[in-house]
Amino acid sequence: MKRKWWHDKTAYQIYPKSFLDTNGDGIGDLKGIISKLDYLKDLGIDIIWLSPVYQSPFVDQGYDISDYYKIAEEFGTMEEFDELLAETKKRGMYVLMDLVINHCSDKHEWFQRALKDPYGKYAGYFHFVKGKDGKEPSNYRSYFGGSAWEPVPGTDLYYLHMFAKEQPDLNWENPELRQEIYKMINWWLDKGLAGFRIDAIINIKKDLSFPSFEPDGPDGLASCVKMVEEVQGVGDYFEDIKKNTFEKYDAFTVAEVFNMKDDELAEFIGDDGHFSTMFDFSAHTLAQGESGWNNSRKPSLKEWRDTIFASQKRMQEVGFPANIIENHDEPRGASRFLPEYAQNEAGKKMLATTSVFLYGIPFIYQGQEIGMTNCRRNDISEYDDISTKDQYREALAAGCSREQALEYCYENSRDNARTPMQWSDKKGAGFTAGTPWLALNPNYTQINVEEQADRPDSVLTYYKKLLALKKSPEYKETFTYGRFVPDYENKDGIFAYHRISGKDTAKAGVHGTEAVDGEKDASQDILIAANYGTEPCTLKLAGRSGRVLLSNAGKEEEGTREITEAGSITLESCEAAVILQ
Repeated sequence: MKRKWWHDKTAYQIYPKSFLDTNGDGIGDLKGIISKLDYLKDLGIDIIWLSPVYQSPFVDQGYDISDYYKIAEEFGTMEEFDELLAETKKRGMYVLMDLVINHCSDKHEWFQRALKDPYGKYAGYFHFVKGKDGKEPSNYRSYFGGSAWEPVPGTDLYYLHMFAKEQPDLNWENPELRQEIYKMINWWLDKGLAGFRIDAIINIKKDLSFPSFEPDGPDGLASCVKMVEEVQGVGDYFEDIKKNTFEKYDAFTVAEVFNMKDDELAEFIGDDGHFSTMFDFSAHTLAQGESGWNNSRKPSLKEWRDTIFASQKRMQEVGFPANIIENHDEPRGASRFLPEYAQNEAGKKMLATTSVFLYGIPFIYQGQEIGMTNCRRNDISEYDDISTKDQYREALAAGCSREQALEYCYENSRDNARTPMQWSDKKGAGFTAGTPWLALNPNYTQINVEEQADRPDSVLTYYKKLLALKKSPEYKETFTYGRFVPDYENKDGIFAYHRISGKDTAKAGVHGTEAVDGEKDASQDILIAANYGTEPCTLKLAGRSGRVLLSNAGKEEEGTREITEAGSITLESCEAAVILQ
């Protein structure tokens, strides 16, 4: 593997609207982010990713961009953005922005010009397609529900929108459009950005014949995903983007990719892949229902663990994944992945331990470091998210009661992650002096930064220890490039794996299918082990010695003595340990 500047870094996603409001309008802003850079540095963060701060009508929370070259006034000014870049640079930190180039806003100048001249130059920047038999060109359902086609006023044309109707898809077959996009990307990189998180990028390739598919729902429509999965050649676009932009700046790019074909992984994130890395959503897709939230489910621990293990083994053969517990499009990880008995501080620390040391670059989402949770609402009107409202309607249409539909929203809504950051137990949670744009999670009085900052056993303090250990000179090489090897897979409730560096990692002392009778030729073997079960579990180690580098129960010295005396370690329920063998 070619070593890259970002391999040993830790990233942190900021959802600007919900991070910190400094002017009392209830909306987070750039000044708020600048004011918390020292907090992030102290946490152990190297890279910050900002969800969109571009000018936008905010139909889809900024993922509908009306001007790629302007900062939304809700967030501040371009001068403040430049200050943010300068202040992060002073601290040895890097900034990523969201790159949303599958679609733009219907208020973008390009689309407005297209509407004025539906057969002119700017119409070619979009997919303006003639209807069939007085109806839509095909039967695609958008990601947010309903037809993916919208009539172009005064014509027999329709325009394609795979997301909301206010988000018209861009036509990547148009070379002029591509050059406009490349110019914009380079403009931001010239400013000093370190790179981009790339939104919904797999969707940019379309089959221009727009074939219909067998309906997959009672509405007679088929998910637009089917067209994405069938079309060929999207990699050519990715290579063209890279060569014209990212490659020239050694930019770090992390792609949001769903529906990728299995044999394309190396093309996407190999040494010379289209992108630096991509998010691993394998565990998150387990909970998704085939037709919506009304048939979503909570996977078993074994299924969840085995899915992560399989993905880790696959990824490390070809590239470097980006690992997440949660993000702005997912519910809170503590609520989704932890069993009810583990939804406490010990469980949250355990989840963090098993995630942070996985092979790849960890992305922490704002509030994750203090263990923020899902937020229960009493009525659909309390949600802001366009997707949540659509899924609520779908659940009712499927025969669910209002109470059941709201429960699905509680379990799955994107708004769970978008509630304002909980800085303190004061009014407004320290987020705002005004009325927050989205109602606070009521548990901010118990779960907040101020309460945890100086508490030695808090989730926040533990995250600082985790990230410090991951970067420590003595172990950084192993935690960055060491091979991932699962272990104790036959132990119920145990989530355990090794990170192993050295000449012969396959011969490290593990207890699974790769065990080699305790033979230990690796230069460094670190076991990460967690007990997600309800009863204590004793793990016999391959060797009769070991040192506990970190434990969420604070048993570093005691745990080390136990291993030396017994050649094993006993983990209580919700206990996790990092052990140098």
